[in-house]
Parts: sequence; structure tokens; C-alpha cells
Amino acid sequence: MPNQQLLVQMLPFALMLGIFYFLVLRPMNQKQKAVRDFQAALKVGDRVIMTSGIHGQITKLNDKTVKVQIADRVVIEVARAAVGGLQGEEPLVPVGSDSNNS
Repeated sequence: MPNQQLLVQMLPFALMLGIFYFLVLRPMNQKQKAVRDFQAALKVGDRVIMTSGIHGQITKLNDKTVKVQIADRVVIEVARAAVGGLQGEEPLVPVGSDSNNS
């Protein structure tokens, strides 16, 4: 009998944890996976927008960084995590956000 009462008392807590997982944690993990897959699939020639709002075209890729041409003879090197999306598409990482804190 005491085990049954303990189960009844713990059931609402378990349900709250399950709801929290499906409403908060699971969608967040799926979004992070989509961002990682996008940043891993970048290639030279892609026209991108950075999380800071800078638009440019990828000229060179490394494991951790990307070189982006933002104007004639102006190339900047940024972290792959700074690339928020492709130009003309909805960015995966909202412009103006810090992707390192997500």
C-alpha cells in the first residue's frame, strides 16, 4: 500500500518532466541539430548572412572558420558558428543573436 501512494505522489512530477521534455528540450535539440548540419554543409560560393547581419560570399572554408568576401577585395574570416543562414532564405540562427550561447 505505501508503494502505491508513493507512485500516485510521483506521477504528477513524472508527467511534468515528460511535458517539459516534449515542449522545450526536444524542439531545442532538433533546432541545434539543424543548425549544426547547415553549418557543416557550407561550401565555397554560398551567399550567406552572418548572425551579426553581414552579407557575403564564402571564398574559403576551414574546419572552424570561414572566409567571406563582403565587398571587392574585402575578405573577413569568421567562425562557422557566425554563419546564420543563406541569403534569400530564412536564417536558421536569428540575425543579431549570439549563437555561442544557444
